[in-house]
Amino acid sequence: MGEPIDVTRALDSGYSDVATGAFDEHHTPQRELVDDCVHCGFCLPACPTYVLWGEEMDSPRGRIHLMESGLDGEPLSESMVGHFDACLGCMACVTACPSGVQYGTLLSDTRAQVERRHERSRAEKLLREAIFSLFPYPKRLRALRGPLALYQRSGLARLLRRSGLLERLTPTLRVMESLTPMLTRREKLPPRVPAQGTRRAVVGMLTGCVQDAFFPEINAATARVLTAEGCDVVIPPGQGCCGALSQHMGRESEALGFARSIVDTFEAAGVDRVVVNAAGCGSAMKEYAHLLRDDPDYAHRATALVERVRDISEVLTELGPVAQRHPLDVRIAYHDACHLAHAQGIRSQPRELLRAIPGLELREITEAEICCGSAGVYNLINPEPATELGDRKARNVLDTGAQLLVTANPGCLMQIAASAERLGETVELAHTVTVLDASIRGLRPREWRYEL
Repeated sequence: MGEPIDVTRALDSGYSDVATGAFDEHHTPQRELVDDCVHCGFCLPACPTYVLWGEEMDSPRGRIHLMESGLDGEPLSESMVGHFDACLGCMACVTACPSGVQYGTLLSDTRAQVERRHERSRAEKLLREAIFSLFPYPKRLRALRGPLALYQRSGLARLLRRSGLLERLTPTLRVMESLTPMLTRREKLPPRVPAQGTRRAVVGMLTGCVQDAFFPEINAATARVLTAEGCDVVIPPGQGCCGALSQHMGRESEALGFARSIVDTFEAAGVDRVVVNAAGCGSAMKEYAHLLRDDPDYAHRATALVERVRDISEVLTELGPVAQRHPLDVRIAYHDACHLAHAQGIRSQPRELLRAIPGLELREITEAEICCGSAGVYNLINPEPATELGDRKARNVLDTGAQLLVTANPGCLMQIAASAERLGETVELAHTVTVLDASIRGLRPREWRYEL
């Protein structure tokens, strides 16, 4: 395929002129990875869009067939793009696949091709630009807190939801409004929080974008739990987006810039591990070595960072508990966030941590492998199938009879809560680390927030 090409320079110079078939020469979906798929069909029952529609081209093996057609010279058609866009990127197929097909790599490379080579409609462009002008920027999200708090306190939120006006205007507005969590007080964390007792590790903490703006209590709980378990917690000020959303949607040049900044930030922090408490962010950061593979200044540094990135449940399990757990008499349902369970392969660690809390009863959810429909910004770009999946997940959660839903991703929390409300129910929610924090601090149920 020739020498690696700088994607920023390629975009500026109209690189699509060198295209053959659907794809240009920059990181074409690799033929050898495509050939790994033997079309056995094990992925079908795990794929959310295939479960919804039963369409072959909206299954992982169907999309791989389309990639192969593109490599064979078929042009990048509107229909082909539609099938790629419909994928949630949940990676449930990776878990289900007996052949080890690297679907995530294939999808990332294909989506970057689509974003370079496909001309979207004006409405699609405006929506995507609006989303990516806001969500990857923590300062812009924090600036929304004041107006959103006023909107929630005014009663206008309840009025709009009852009226159905947003749904009539556009499903995207309806979804965006329904996903807005009730805001809590934002606790500003210091640059360094010292360990309690004997120091066992020095860890950096990613504060995130949505997590920092809308779920600040999760970051505060993460810092408290880590210090209680003997960690000095370094929280670099001014850290930006990890690039997960951009990477997920094929905005390669944008993702590269965010990734380089995060590498610089945590390299300078001088920490043993980098702890992440949002599944999508952790998954993206663990892909930095692949993302930055062409960059001579960052490829090696990205690999070094990836070796230190840990989900909060991983690092707590690796260290082992030293802080006392007090009883929590509560029935919980644990939801596997897709980019924790499927993309990172982390399933046992959160359950192990939760089951170690005295009095806590953990219940499993039917169809646990099926995505809730959040999937980064998928629920904003594809609101109808996302709503179907969210409602399906909420029903399965409610069927457990649990008092509390626990998961490890802010998008999942917002999506399932919105679906439950649409079904006329209320789901009390918590992040894994807020449950641990409540147990370590010995709080009674009414003293910590279930609803986020």
